[in-house]
Amino acid sequence: MAMVFQGKVLSVGALLDAARAAPEPVPDPSIGVRHTAAQNAAACRALIDDGESPDVCWRFGILQTLDDYTSTRRRGGPALAAGVFADEPPRTGSAEVDAAFAALADYLADRDCWQAPAWAFDQSRSTSGWYPAVPAIFHADADRESPEAFRRRGILITSRSLAKA
Repeated sequence: MAMVFQGKVLSVGALLDAARAAPEPVPDPSIGVRHTAAQNAAACRALIDDGESPDVCWRFGILQTLDDYTSTRRRGGPALAAGVFADEPPRTGSAEVDAAFAALADYLADRDCWQAPAWAFDQSRSTSGWYPAVPAIFHADADRESPEAFRRRGILITSRSLAKA
């Protein structure tokens, strides 16, 4: 027997109004940190070992860490989210990706007012002129827009590069 929808179809405007009127979700820090930069770096190491490029690790390591951080921050605020970076990420086999983990920790710490971990300032976590997943046509944008935490480590990204999370 087929079920027939018996509800009311709302307009997009009505859906947006309902979303705006809904109470803000209550953060639940008791869940803690589920995924860490260290775990994502270990996954990147496996990708690199399998022959994947640093750009693949940008998507599946760095942007995943940003998503994990953002989710944890929503649940428990910046202090809890800083825990995503508490353990030093193992080296991935890619200087670019290692630098990107450090840059992301430094960038988010500065943005959200928490102390970046000491490992993020390890001078060996740097590279030279890497444009992760930035097509050549956008390199000039990345040259202008890259946040200082990334630029200092030789990583050049556009303002849209971290917009996935």
